[in-house]
Amino acid sequence: MQQKISITGISSISPLGISSGDIWKAYKDSSHRISFKDFEGKNAPVAVLSQNAKQKIEKLRAENSHYEALDDSVLFGIFAARQAVKNAGWNEDRNFGINIGSSRGATGLFEKYHQEFLETGKSSTLSSPTTTLGNISSWIAHDLQTKGPEISHSITCSTALHAMLNGIAWLQSGLVDQFLVGGSEAPLTPFTIAQMKALKIYASNDKVAYPCQAMNWDKKRNSMFLGEGAAIACLEKGVKENALALIGGIGYATEPLKHNISISTEADCFQKSMKMALGKTAENEIDAIVLHAPGTVKGDLAEYNAIKTVFKDKLPALTTNKWKIGHTFGASGILSLDLAVLMLKYQEFIPVPFVTYHSTPKRLNKIIVNAVGFGGNAVSILLEKP
Repeated sequence: MQQKISITGISSISPLGISSGDIWKAYKDSSHRISFKDFEGKNAPVAVLSQNAKQKIEKLRAENSHYEALDDSVLFGIFAARQAVKNAGWNEDRNFGINIGSSRGATGLFEKYHQEFLETGKSSTLSSPTTTLGNISSWIAHDLQTKGPEISHSITCSTALHAMLNGIAWLQSGLVDQFLVGGSEAPLTPFTIAQMKALKIYASNDKVAYPCQAMNWDKKRNSMFLGEGAAIACLEKGVKENALALIGGIGYATEPLKHNISISTEADCFQKSMKMALGKTAENEIDAIVLHAPGTVKGDLAEYNAIKTVFKDKLPALTTNKWKIGHTFGASGILSLDLAVLMLKYQEFIPVPFVTYHSTPKRLNKIIVNAVGFGGNAVSILLEKP
């Protein structure tokens, strides 16, 4: 990286809540946010927004007639973006760029409009504009009345951290001074759940203490389940006085496919992305890593193997939030980053409750955040305490 980047604002909406105080309180609680919901006659474990968060989204939907037709993924993004910009103090000059991505996009509306077409042979007027991939960024730009570039993309589960890479590139190019980045996902729909079950990676309906066994390296069954939410971060070039955290390194890599959803046994992509993010930083300076760890047998273990290869015998403290809020696809990386920022702020490591830790860091100065999507598209972000 040419120079460090400041995160001057961050906001999220998830099963943990909507305010940083409530979210931190939820992280310190060892209970998960999983419930069981009926999808076409079959129960599935999912993590839904808190009741307060749902009420906020419905209030936003009712603000004007245009918002009534928008997918939840768009409204989640608008809600988080408003708060992030407010937190960063970007209230006067709106000349900043936006890159908000999603893995699945307007999932709920896609299913609704497709069902409508199957039943009537016709489609609603707004079916196309409300389901385009650029829907989230363009509506956030409209809502915030920005003047900068608007970008959308989907790189499956590493989408949000790829948005961060892109925002950093724009900042370092000198074309803009501020960039809004993140991801939003509303995947709790019958067809999406069915797709994950078809891949044989979804958690069972067994009401065990922790349905998602992310970071349990000895598990014999896949235990991933889905959650919903969004998170948005405000990036500025250089070290700012109001920085919540600094981005000291970035890494990215893609590995050759052996299967549509495969990742190598040693997660070569993560090895490369973490080494790139480290740059000249010594491995023993990293206090913690927030893993992607979705709760699958092979995926979790591959990332763990990559970490052991890079950090050898002195592993940083490892954690993840998937056991608690599920896998939010394209938003997962930025929600993991939100956890890392909170740990740096409060100087407290958040463990996985069913994992045995021989020791945890008393101080947190540098944390790596990982994300990877189908096809081995890995991203690693090195965060530093300001």
